[in-house]
Amino acid sequence: MLQVKTGNGKTWQVDIQKDTILLNNTPFDWDISPIGPNTFHIIRGARSFTAEVVSANYQEKSFTFKINGALQTVSVKDRFDLLLDKLGMSNANAHKVNDVKAPMPGLILDVKVQPGQEVKKGDPIMILEAMKMENILKSPGDGVVKEVKVQVRQNVEKNQVLILFH
Repeated sequence: MLQVKTGNGKTWQVDIQKDTILLNNTPFDWDISPIGPNTFHIIRGARSFTAEVVSANYQEKSFTFKINGALQTVSVKDRFDLLLDKLGMSNANAHKVNDVKAPMPGLILDVKVQPGQEVKKGDPIMILEAMKMENILKSPGDGVVKEVKVQVRQNVEKNQVLILFH
């Protein structure tokens, strides 16, 4: 069973069985055909839809679709996600950031954060040059910078702590 939640707050229980799909315990009859990469034609009842998968974040289990030109974002939770939520061990608690380490040896070209600064997941925090390529290091989660352990033009080793978070 899956729980699908839309951006406007609607929630559905989806149960995919061998011969049918149940939507909130009611059979969901539809006809779906691929018409291109990430694009599908869907017929449900007397209505026709064109759906395109615009983006998919498999780690966060969120997907954005364009359905007949309108964008719709959904998040999906499987039975394990729902169980973790019920036990108070949801994925939100797993994203607490403690530190950022160098993914490879290199040279620090720029530090984009300072102590006390609040960062969100995906915010650029540092630029590391390695093998003559600039790599933008991004925050792996939400947090507040406690300490920047390196300086611009400093050489770093793989797994060296670069930034500490509260």
